[in-house]
Amino acid sequence: MPDGPQVWICGDCHVGNLGPLANIHGGVDIQIRDLDQTVIGNPAHDLIRLGLSLATAVRSSNLPGITTAHMIENMIGGYEAALQDNPKKVVADADAIQDLMRQSIRRRWKHLARERIRDAKPSIPRGDKFWDLSKTEWRDLTALVKTDGLGDLVTALHSRKSDSSLKLLDAAYWVKGCSSLGRLRYAVLIGVGRDQNDASDICFLDIKEATTAAAPRADQAKMPKDNAARVVEGARHLSPNLGNRMMAARFGDRSVVVRELLPQDLKLELDQLTQEEAINAARYLASVIGKAHARQMDDDTRHRWNKTLGEKRSKTLDVPSWLWSSIVDLVGIHEASYLEHCRRMQAAA
Repeated sequence: MPDGPQVWICGDCHVGNLGPLANIHGGVDIQIRDLDQTVIGNPAHDLIRLGLSLATAVRSSNLPGITTAHMIENMIGGYEAALQDNPKKVVADADAIQDLMRQSIRRRWKHLARERIRDAKPSIPRGDKFWDLSKTEWRDLTALVKTDGLGDLVTALHSRKSDSSLKLLDAAYWVKGCSSLGRLRYAVLIGVGRDQNDASDICFLDIKEATTAAAPRADQAKMPKDNAARVVEGARHLSPNLGNRMMAARFGDRSVVVRELLPQDLKLELDQLTQEEAINAARYLASVIGKAHARQMDDDTRHRWNKTLGEKRSKTLDVPSWLWSSIVDLVGIHEASYLEHCRRMQAAA
């Protein structure tokens, strides 16, 4: 693997971590949605992770195997194009991405509420997904809501006034996927209005414990020691739409990331795309990562990194040989580990 320039990387750059994100001014862009693993490191790691994600998406779909080769070729092409002299230029036109963008722009609060809490009313239904809080959790959460930092975060949205009053409407422990096991995670509804009796606007906060990143970081890289501060700093470099809607905070003795969820935030799925749509989507998503990396580099650094990516190409694919071999090796490791897991589960049954 080549030694790339030291920049903030996603660290877990798979397809599900990319999608439309609204900014505080109401605009929507495709950016990175999850920065838990962000570190200053080698951008080649993000390329390998994205390539692995695309390859496994093809294997779990009805697309022919050759699609993987075409997707990786287009992936590296989209990434390299984003490193050119005008990294802000859109380098691909993927119908599936544009459809998702149109869907995102049309969404409102009721869509977010029904999707996340299954009710457009300002309350969180208890059940398998949401649990009641302890007295200590309520105390810590109430203290967090009263901080100036959270007030600034909530009122940063373009439609809210800086002197708005905040009222805690409801909160619950949020049971999420396997990546959140053993971590604090809370869903919080806050009313925003003229005073404590006015909750004409609703803010949906996601409070998530930040832990040490597993992604490989560059030696001697200077990053915030606090994990929540690291996540926020990485987000502001890689995904400004999200980074400007986040803050690092303390919840009891834990470090947490607080972010507002907006209706326009959506997750990308590649399981129902045609071969052409999947190939175009791969190019587009790689360009998103390329632009996120490129905005951290000066012109000389971008040109050197682009030149490095053009070296050591495979003889049969227009892809760097290290990238293709890494993806193939990781797919093999994944398949072998999964089948071994199945054998153990059967033996224990």
